[in-house]
Amino acid sequence: MKGQVGFFDVDERLQRLSDLGDQLEAYAATVDFEIFRSSLEAALAYADGVKGGRPAYDAVMMFKILVIQAQNNLSDERTEFLINDRLSFMRFLGLSLGERVPDAKTIWLFRERLTRAGAIETLFDRFDQAVRAAGYIAMAGQIVDASLVAAPKQRNTDAEKAEIKAGRIPPEWSNNPARLRQKDRDARWTVKFSKAKPRIDGTISVDIAIPTFGYQNHISADRRHGLIRKWAVTDAAAYEGRMLRQGLLDKTNTGSAVWADTAYRSRKNEAFLIRNGFTSQIHRKKPAGRPMPTPMRRGNGRKSAVRAHIEHVFAEQKDRMGLFIRTIGLARARLKIGLANLVYNIKRFIWLERTAAVT
Repeated sequence: MKGQVGFFDVDERLQRLSDLGDQLEAYAATVDFEIFRSSLEAALAYADGVKGGRPAYDAVMMFKILVIQAQNNLSDERTEFLINDRLSFMRFLGLSLGERVPDAKTIWLFRERLTRAGAIETLFDRFDQAVRAAGYIAMAGQIVDASLVAAPKQRNTDAEKAEIKAGRIPPEWSNNPARLRQKDRDARWTVKFSKAKPRIDGTISVDIAIPTFGYQNHISADRRHGLIRKWAVTDAAAYEGRMLRQGLLDKTNTGSAVWADTAYRSRKNEAFLIRNGFTSQIHRKKPAGRPMPTPMRRGNGRKSAVRAHIEHVFAEQKDRMGLFIRTIGLARARLKIGLANLVYNIKRFIWLERTAAVT
Protein backbone atom coordinates (compact mmCIF):
# COMPACT_ATOMS: atom_id res chain seq x y z
CA MET A 1 0.00 0.00 0.00
CA LYS A 2 1.29 3.44 -0.91
CA GLY A 3 2.65 5.35 2.11
CA GLN A 4 3.01 2.26 4.31
CA VAL A 5 6.42 1.91 5.97
CA GLY A 6 8.16 -1.36 5.23
CA PHE A 7 11.09 -3.18 6.80
CA PHE A 8 13.52 -2.11 4.11
CA ASP A 9 12.39 1.53 4.42
CA VAL A 10 13.36 1.55 8.11
CA ASP A 11 16.63 -0.22 7.33
CA GLU A 12 17.51 2.37 4.70
CA ARG A 13 16.67 5.23 7.05
CA LEU A 14 18.90 3.76 9.77
CA GLN A 15 21.72 3.40 7.26
CA ARG A 16 21.26 7.03 6.34
CA LEU A 17 21.51 8.00 10.01
CA SER A 18 24.75 6.01 10.24
CA ASP A 19 26.14 7.79 7.18
CA LEU A 20 25.30 11.14 8.76
CA GLY A 21 27.22 10.23 11.93
CA ASP A 22 24.77 9.00 14.58
CA GLN A 23 26.55 9.72 17.86
CA LEU A 24 24.55 7.12 19.77
CA GLU A 25 25.71 4.48 17.31
CA ALA A 26 29.27 5.44 18.22
CA TYR A 27 28.35 4.98 21.89
CA ALA A 28 27.06 1.48 21.23
CA ALA A 29 30.03 0.54 19.04
CA THR A 30 32.69 1.73 21.49
CA VAL A 31 31.19 1.06 24.92
CA ASP A 32 30.03 -2.35 26.14
CA PHE A 33 27.07 -1.29 28.26
CA GLU A 34 26.79 -4.82 29.64
CA ILE A 35 29.59 -3.94 32.05
CA PHE A 36 26.98 -2.01 34.04
CA ARG A 37 24.46 -4.86 34.33
CA SER A 38 25.66 -6.44 37.57
CA SER A 39 25.89 -3.07 39.32
CA LEU A 40 22.46 -2.04 38.06
CA GLU A 41 20.76 -5.26 39.08
CA ALA A 42 22.36 -5.15 42.52
CA ALA A 43 21.12 -1.59 43.03
CA LEU A 44 17.63 -2.20 41.67
CA ALA A 45 17.02 -5.54 43.43
CA TYR A 46 14.06 -6.39 41.21
CA ALA A 47 11.73 -9.22 42.25
CA ASP A 48 12.16 -12.56 40.47
CA GLY A 49 8.68 -12.40 38.93
CA VAL A 50 7.27 -15.39 40.82
CA LYS A 51 4.28 -13.34 42.02
CA GLY A 52 3.42 -12.38 38.46
CA GLY A 53 2.79 -8.93 37.06
CA ARG A 54 4.35 -7.15 34.12
CA PRO A 55 8.09 -7.88 33.91
CA ALA A 56 10.47 -4.99 34.51
CA TYR A 57 12.21 -3.35 31.60
CA ASP A 58 15.77 -4.48 30.98
CA ALA A 59 18.08 -2.66 33.42
CA VAL A 60 20.77 -1.88 30.85
CA MET A 61 18.21 -0.53 28.39
CA MET A 62 16.79 1.74 31.10
CA PHE A 63 20.28 2.93 31.99
CA LYS A 64 20.85 3.81 28.34
CA ILE A 65 17.76 6.00 28.57
CA LEU A 66 19.44 7.94 31.38
CA VAL A 67 22.51 8.29 29.17
CA ILE A 68 20.30 9.78 26.43
CA GLN A 69 18.79 12.17 28.97
CA ALA A 70 22.19 13.31 30.23
CA GLN A 71 23.51 13.74 26.71
CA ASN A 72 20.57 15.89 25.60
CA ASN A 73 19.29 17.50 28.84
CA LEU A 74 15.83 15.96 28.48
CA SER A 75 12.94 15.81 30.93
CA ASP A 76 11.24 12.45 31.47
CA GLU A 77 8.24 13.48 29.37
CA ARG A 78 10.41 14.73 26.52
CA THR A 79 12.50 11.56 26.68
CA GLU A 80 9.42 9.37 26.31
CA PHE A 81 8.28 11.35 23.28
CA LEU A 82 11.66 11.33 21.55
CA ILE A 83 12.20 7.60 22.05
CA ASN A 84 8.91 7.05 20.23
CA ASP A 85 9.84 9.63 17.62
CA ARG A 86 13.49 8.97 16.79
CA LEU A 87 14.86 5.87 15.08
CA SER A 88 18.35 6.65 16.37
CA PHE A 89 17.10 6.46 19.98
CA MET A 90 15.25 3.20 19.30
CA ARG A 91 18.30 1.61 17.70
CA PHE A 92 20.54 2.62 20.59
CA LEU A 93 18.06 1.13 23.08
CA GLY A 94 17.51 -2.02 21.02
CA LEU A 95 13.80 -1.33 20.54
CA SER A 96 11.82 -2.16 17.43
CA LEU A 97 8.90 -0.09 16.13
CA GLY A 98 6.40 -2.53 17.60
CA GLU A 99 7.87 -2.74 21.11
CA ARG A 100 6.57 -0.98 24.18
CA VAL A 101 8.48 2.18 25.15
CA PRO A 102 8.95 3.11 28.84
CA ASP A 103 6.77 6.04 29.81
CA ALA A 104 7.87 9.10 31.78
CA LYS A 105 6.79 7.68 35.13
CA THR A 106 8.73 4.45 34.54
CA ILE A 107 11.85 6.46 33.72
CA TRP A 108 11.38 8.54 36.88
CA LEU A 109 10.92 5.46 39.07
CA PHE A 110 14.02 3.81 37.60
CA ARG A 111 16.13 6.87 38.32
CA GLU A 112 14.67 7.12 41.83
CA ARG A 113 15.69 3.55 42.63
CA LEU A 114 19.24 4.27 41.52
CA THR A 115 19.23 7.46 43.60
CA ARG A 116 18.07 5.70 46.76
CA ALA A 117 20.62 2.94 46.25
CA GLY A 118 23.43 5.49 45.80
CA ALA A 119 24.41 3.62 42.65
CA ILE A 120 25.93 6.38 40.53
CA GLU A 121 29.34 6.20 42.23
CA THR A 122 29.52 2.45 41.55
CA LEU A 123 28.47 2.90 37.92
CA PHE A 124 31.01 5.68 37.41
CA ASP A 125 33.79 3.58 38.94
CA ARG A 126 32.80 0.61 36.79
CA PHE A 127 33.33 2.60 33.62
CA ASP A 128 36.58 4.02 34.97
CA GLN A 129 37.80 0.44 35.45
CA ALA A 130 36.89 -0.28 31.83
CA VAL A 131 38.83 2.69 30.41
CA ARG A 132 41.83 1.81 32.57
CA ALA A 133 41.68 -1.76 31.25
CA ALA A 134 41.69 -0.28 27.74
CA GLY A 135 45.02 1.38 28.53
CA TYR A 136 43.90 4.84 29.66
CA ILE A 137 45.33 4.91 33.16
CA ALA A 138 45.52 8.18 35.08
CA MET A 139 48.81 9.86 34.15
CA ALA A 140 50.83 13.10 34.22
CA GLY A 141 49.16 14.58 37.29
CA GLN A 142 45.66 15.93 37.78
CA ILE A 143 43.66 19.13 37.45
CA VAL A 144 41.05 20.08 40.05
CA ASP A 145 38.22 22.56 39.68
CA ALA A 146 34.53 23.09 40.40
CA SER A 147 31.60 24.39 38.37
CA LEU A 148 28.22 25.73 39.41
CA VAL A 149 25.18 23.78 38.18
CA ALA A 150 21.98 25.78 38.28
CA ALA A 151 18.69 24.51 39.69
CA PRO A 152 15.19 26.08 39.62
CA LYS A 153 15.22 29.22 41.77
CA GLN A 154 13.40 29.12 45.08
CA ARG A 155 11.24 32.09 46.04
CA ASN A 156 11.55 31.99 49.82
CA THR A 157 11.06 34.66 52.44
CA ASP A 158 13.91 35.74 54.72
CA ALA A 159 12.34 33.82 57.60
CA GLU A 160 12.11 30.67 55.48
CA LYS A 161 15.74 31.04 54.40
CA ALA A 162 16.82 31.34 58.04
CA GLU A 163 14.94 28.16 58.94
CA ILE A 164 16.53 26.26 56.05
CA LYS A 165 20.05 27.40 56.94
CA ALA A 166 19.43 26.24 60.51
CA GLY A 167 18.49 22.81 59.20
CA ARG A 168 14.80 23.16 60.04
CA ILE A 169 11.64 22.98 57.95
CA PRO A 170 9.64 26.22 57.95
CA PRO A 171 6.36 25.68 59.84
CA GLU A 172 4.28 26.82 56.87
CA TRP A 173 5.80 24.05 54.74
CA SER A 174 5.30 21.32 57.34
CA ASN A 175 1.56 21.92 57.18
CA ASN A 176 1.55 21.88 53.38
CA PRO A 177 3.08 18.60 52.07
CA ALA A 178 2.46 19.54 48.42
CA ARG A 179 4.43 22.75 48.82
CA LEU A 180 7.19 21.00 50.78
CA ARG A 181 7.74 18.50 47.96
CA GLN A 182 8.49 21.38 45.59
CA LYS A 183 11.07 23.04 47.85
CA ASP A 184 14.77 22.26 47.46
CA ARG A 185 16.24 22.59 50.94
CA ASP A 186 19.71 21.35 49.91
CA ALA A 187 20.59 23.79 47.12
CA ARG A 188 22.04 27.18 48.03
CA TRP A 189 22.60 30.63 46.56
CA THR A 190 26.08 31.89 45.72
CA VAL A 191 27.59 34.65 43.63
CA LYS A 192 29.70 33.91 40.59
CA PHE A 193 31.95 36.63 39.21
CA SER A 194 32.36 36.91 35.45
CA LYS A 195 34.18 39.35 33.20
CA ALA A 196 32.05 41.69 31.12
CA LYS A 197 32.68 41.75 27.39
CA PRO A 198 35.41 44.22 26.35
CA ARG A 199 34.13 47.56 25.18
CA ILE A 200 34.56 48.62 21.57
CA ASP A 201 37.15 51.20 22.62
CA GLY A 202 39.23 48.47 24.25
CA THR A 203 38.89 49.75 27.83
CA ILE A 204 39.24 47.39 30.77
CA SER A 205 36.20 45.22 31.46
CA VAL A 206 34.77 44.89 34.96
CA ASP A 207 33.67 41.93 37.05
CA ILE A 208 29.96 41.16 37.03
CA ALA A 209 28.34 39.40 40.00
CA ILE A 210 25.92 36.69 38.88
CA PRO A 211 23.72 35.19 41.63
CA THR A 212 23.32 31.44 41.10
CA PHE A 213 21.11 28.93 42.91
CA GLY A 214 21.97 25.25 42.79
CA TYR A 215 24.90 22.90 43.30
CA GLN A 216 28.59 22.48 42.55
CA ASN A 217 30.26 19.77 40.50
CA HIS A 218 33.77 19.21 41.91
CA ILE A 219 36.02 17.16 39.63
CA SER A 220 39.57 15.95 39.28
CA ALA A 221 40.68 15.10 35.72
CA ASP A 222 43.93 13.45 34.74
CA ARG A 223 46.20 15.65 32.65
CA ARG A 224 47.21 13.00 30.11
CA HIS A 225 43.80 11.77 28.91
CA GLY A 226 41.43 14.45 30.19
CA LEU A 227 39.14 11.91 31.85
CA ILE A 228 37.29 12.69 35.08
CA ARG A 229 38.70 10.38 37.73
CA LYS A 230 37.15 11.70 40.95
CA TRP A 231 34.12 13.88 41.58
CA ALA A 232 31.86 15.16 44.33
CA VAL A 233 28.67 17.22 44.56
CA THR A 234 27.88 19.93 47.10
CA ASP A 235 25.53 22.86 47.34
CA ALA A 236 26.60 25.98 45.43
CA ALA A 237 27.75 27.85 48.53
CA ALA A 238 30.19 25.18 49.77
CA TYR A 239 33.84 26.25 49.91
CA GLU A 240 35.49 24.45 47.00
CA GLY A 241 39.02 24.62 48.45
CA ARG A 242 38.07 22.28 51.28
CA MET A 243 37.08 19.53 48.83
CA LEU A 244 40.74 18.97 47.96
CA ARG A 245 41.14 17.16 51.28
CA GLN A 246 37.91 15.19 51.05
CA GLY A 247 38.62 12.42 48.56
CA LEU A 248 38.77 14.54 45.41
CA LEU A 249 42.35 13.59 44.49
CA ASP A 250 43.21 10.41 42.61
CA LYS A 251 46.08 8.66 44.39
CA THR A 252 46.49 6.17 41.51
CA ASN A 253 47.66 8.88 39.11
CA THR A 254 51.23 8.17 37.97
CA GLY A 255 52.08 11.87 38.26
CA SER A 256 52.22 13.73 41.56
CA ALA A 257 51.42 17.26 40.33
CA VAL A 258 48.09 18.88 41.20
CA TRP A 259 46.90 21.97 39.32
CA ALA A 260 44.16 24.24 40.68
CA ASP A 261 43.24 27.92 40.94
CA THR A 262 43.76 30.18 43.94
CA ALA A 263 40.56 29.00 45.65
CA TYR A 264 42.48 25.84 46.56
CA ARG A 265 45.57 27.63 47.92
CA SER A 266 45.70 27.37 51.70
CA ARG A 267 48.15 26.21 54.34
CA LYS A 268 45.99 23.20 55.16
CA ASN A 269 45.82 22.14 51.52
CA GLU A 270 49.56 22.62 50.96
CA ALA A 271 50.33 20.54 54.05
CA PHE A 272 47.85 17.89 52.92
CA LEU A 273 49.48 17.64 49.48
CA ILE A 274 52.98 17.25 50.95
CA ARG A 275 51.79 14.71 53.49
CA ASN A 276 50.17 12.57 50.77
CA GLY A 277 53.00 12.73 48.25
CA PHE A 278 51.51 15.31 45.86
CA THR A 279 53.32 18.26 44.28
CA SER A 280 51.44 21.54 44.40
CA GLN A 281 50.96 23.44 41.16
CA ILE A 282 48.19 25.55 42.67
CA HIS A 283 48.07 29.21 41.68
CA ARG A 284 49.61 31.62 44.15
CA LYS A 285 47.55 34.51 45.48
CA LYS A 286 48.48 38.12 44.88
CA PRO A 287 49.98 39.75 47.98
CA ALA A 288 47.48 42.01 49.71
CA GLY A 289 47.94 45.66 48.84
CA ARG A 290 50.91 45.01 46.56
CA PRO A 291 51.30 44.17 42.86
CA MET A 292 52.01 40.56 42.01
CA PRO A 293 55.75 39.93 41.63
CA THR A 294 56.82 39.12 38.08
CA PRO A 295 58.15 35.59 38.86
CA MET A 296 54.86 34.73 40.59
CA ARG A 297 52.82 36.11 37.69
CA ARG A 298 54.84 34.11 35.18
CA GLY A 299 54.56 30.99 37.31
CA ASN A 300 50.79 31.37 37.47
CA GLY A 301 50.74 31.82 33.70
CA ARG A 302 52.52 28.51 33.16
CA LYS A 303 50.12 26.82 35.54
CA SER A 304 47.14 28.36 33.74
CA ALA A 305 48.25 26.80 30.44
CA VAL A 306 47.73 23.39 32.03
CA ARG A 307 44.78 24.17 34.28
CA ALA A 308 42.75 25.70 31.44
CA HIS A 309 42.17 22.24 29.95
CA ILE A 310 39.65 21.38 32.64
CA GLU A 311 37.40 24.16 31.37
CA HIS A 312 36.73 21.98 28.30
CA VAL A 313 34.96 19.50 30.60
CA PHE A 314 32.57 22.11 31.97
CA ALA A 315 32.03 23.68 28.55
CA GLU A 316 30.99 20.29 27.17
CA GLN A 317 28.61 19.65 30.04
CA LYS A 318 26.99 23.08 30.07
CA ASP A 319 27.06 24.20 26.44
CA ARG A 320 26.54 20.92 24.59
CA MET A 321 24.87 18.71 27.19
CA GLY A 322 22.91 21.58 28.79
CA LEU A 323 23.53 20.37 32.33
CA PHE A 324 20.78 21.70 34.60
CA ILE A 325 19.20 20.29 37.77
CA ARG A 326 15.46 19.75 37.38
CA THR A 327 15.15 17.49 40.41
CA ILE A 328 14.89 18.42 44.09
CA GLY A 329 17.44 17.53 46.76
CA LEU A 330 21.14 16.74 46.98
CA ALA A 331 20.78 12.97 46.42
CA ARG A 332 18.99 13.45 43.10
CA ALA A 333 21.38 16.22 42.08
CA ARG A 334 24.28 13.86 42.78
CA LEU A 335 22.83 11.26 40.43
CA LYS A 336 22.16 13.87 37.74
CA ILE A 337 25.65 15.37 37.95
CA GLY A 338 27.28 11.96 38.30
CA LEU A 339 25.56 10.85 35.09
CA ALA A 340 26.83 13.99 33.34
CA ASN A 341 30.36 13.14 34.48
CA LEU A 342 29.98 9.56 33.30
CA VAL A 343 28.59 10.58 29.91
CA TYR A 344 31.41 13.08 29.50
CA ASN A 345 33.89 10.25 30.08
CA ILE A 346 32.08 8.09 27.51
CA LYS A 347 32.37 10.86 24.93
CA ARG A 348 36.01 11.45 25.83
CA PHE A 349 36.76 7.72 25.62
CA ILE A 350 35.25 7.56 22.12
CA TRP A 351 37.46 10.50 21.07
CA LEU A 352 40.56 8.84 22.53
CA GLU A 353 39.81 5.59 20.75
CA ARG A 354 39.30 7.36 17.41
CA THR A 355 42.52 9.32 17.87
CA ALA A 356 44.43 6.14 18.70
CA ALA A 357 43.02 4.42 15.60
CA VAL A 358 44.17 7.27 13.35
CA THR A 359 47.66 7.39 14.79
